[in-house]
Amino acid sequence: MSHHGDGIAEICTHHRDEPSALIEILHDVQARFGHVSDEAAREIAARLNITRADIHGVRSFYHDFTTVPTEPVRIKLCRAEACQAVGSEQLATALEARGIETETVYCLGNCALGPAAMIQQRLIGRASVDSLERARAEALDD
Repeated sequence: MSHHGDGIAEICTHHRDEPSALIEILHDVQARFGHVSDEAAREIAARLNITRADIHGVRSFYHDFTTVPTEPVRIKLCRAEACQAVGSEQLATALEARGIETETVYCLGNCALGPAAMIQQRLIGRASVDSLERARAEALDD
């Protein structure tokens, strides 16, 4: 079993193992793991009962799929007391539930605007799942 096999099984199940959902599945895998590895492709092919060539065709046709990990867009989330008091823990839980990893940091110097987060070098105050997903999407587009 691969190190991210559970996540791939979960993503495939979410799309009912439908071969017609291959592009969405690849997008979800890419979003969660930062890339679609050969190992992931093998696993998806097995679940959808299609060939790896099918996956390779789709994967190489759409340039936004990478086969090697790119530097993931990390969300640094402050878990210091001031931010915890205004919901940083719940925010971390909500993001992780969506498959978005956060990196814990202690104090971004933005206590008055907690929960505070940072994506790339951008400081985000009063962070919410929506504002962080938006900022992360913008960072991924750069």
